[in-house]
Amino acid sequence: MSRFLTVRAFALTTVLLSVGVPSLFELTEANAKEDRETIVRNDRERVLATGYWIYNDLDAAYEQARQTGKPILVVLRCLPCEECVKLDDDLVESDPELKRLLDQYVRVRVVGTNGLDLNVFQYDTDQSFAVFMLNADKTVYGRFGTRSHRTEWLGDVSLEGMAAALRESLKLHEAYPANRESLVGKSGDPLEFASPEKYPSLADRPDHLDYSGQVAKSCIHCHQIGEARRDYYWQKGQSIPEEVLHPYPHPKSIGLVLDARFPARVKSVVEGAAAATAGYQGGDYLQSIHSQPLVSMADVQWALNQIPAEGAEVEIKTKRAGQTQTLTLSLPDGWRRWDDPSWRVSSWMMRRIAGGGMRLLPLDESERQKLNLRSPMALRVANVGKYGLHGTARKAGVRVDDILIEYDGQSDLIREADIFDHVNEQRRPGDRVTMKLLRDGRERTAEIPIQK
Repeated sequence: MSRFLTVRAFALTTVLLSVGVPSLFELTEANAKEDRETIVRNDRERVLATGYWIYNDLDAAYEQARQTGKPILVVLRCLPCEECVKLDDDLVESDPELKRLLDQYVRVRVVGTNGLDLNVFQYDTDQSFAVFMLNADKTVYGRFGTRSHRTEWLGDVSLEGMAAALRESLKLHEAYPANRESLVGKSGDPLEFASPEKYPSLADRPDHLDYSGQVAKSCIHCHQIGEARRDYYWQKGQSIPEEVLHPYPHPKSIGLVLDARFPARVKSVVEGAAAATAGYQGGDYLQSIHSQPLVSMADVQWALNQIPAEGAEVEIKTKRAGQTQTLTLSLPDGWRRWDDPSWRVSSWMMRRIAGGGMRLLPLDESERQKLNLRSPMALRVANVGKYGLHGTARKAGVRVDDILIEYDGQSDLIREADIFDHVNEQRRPGDRVTMKLLRDGRERTAEIPIQK
């Protein structure tokens, strides 16, 4: 079966939403405006005509939920993405079990984050889709949607996992409000601003999609929220908080490989990782983290995201062979950096700031041996931008396939993300850093400014 057919077969979940990955769906410059406008407007007409989803109207969803007593399912989905439109049709028409579960919800599709209540809808804005199950009073039952790579997400989500999350959330809804206390932690503290367009870098966007004008151009994409949060601190001359620079750690980063078919079942444990030290085993079911019930891998990520960068002792209620026990996961200072953020859309912002537009990949051991490299730092320049601030490194003489062996006097920055962290902690816009690179066996130097 081809990769495309595999993806389509999996993606009957209507929520294969492409929020925040513009590089995958960008259209050519010549026809982008027309095509985006057409896609967005046609999608709205089609969805409104079917009447199965409330379209971009959360207030209507809350009201309908209050009247019917149903929970709410919110799908955050970006346009344009023509394949996602087709997958939505596949879901409703081809998967009776998932449709049976969806019928028990008030269903609302949100195609732009303009005006979105960020005190309620907090999620990993770099990922390719996001789903919320919640009560009419805005109590969150659970989240669905996880990704650990720009394009490879099949190990993180599944049709069975989506159905399981819906079923578990329905159980929580049935028990509500008696279980209200256990759900408090599923809503986070207020962010810097209450909605995306209130961030300084998004202040030129309206608080709603502008269907009377250029609707596609008016849209605030999910990834832009994360970028706006980082930009908010950087433009003030402050370090970006580690929780913002390294958001939503994947369970794999602490050694838990979860089975995407279940709410939170351990498939395997990485030897030597924090989860292994805590005693986790394959087959364990994670039931709650700090008393929060778990309905999906995204819920595990949410709970991990609430743990500070300085680390903590995390109590996780676990079922093993029918017996329930509580295991304590010890996370030290800096544990968030175990996760590699290079797949994230937000990395482009840091590549501009710290690398002048370079994209860096670590050399594997065979490449290091071939080049006889002894420096712990060996990052190949996989790409270097051509335009604007992303072309800064190119203007300084950096070329594709150069090997970066020292940055700002540091030769122990093993990953691209280590450079991001170094600059975030040690440098500010306008500072200049010197780099040492290898090209054709010869060492070269280049100097670039740290960008705004």
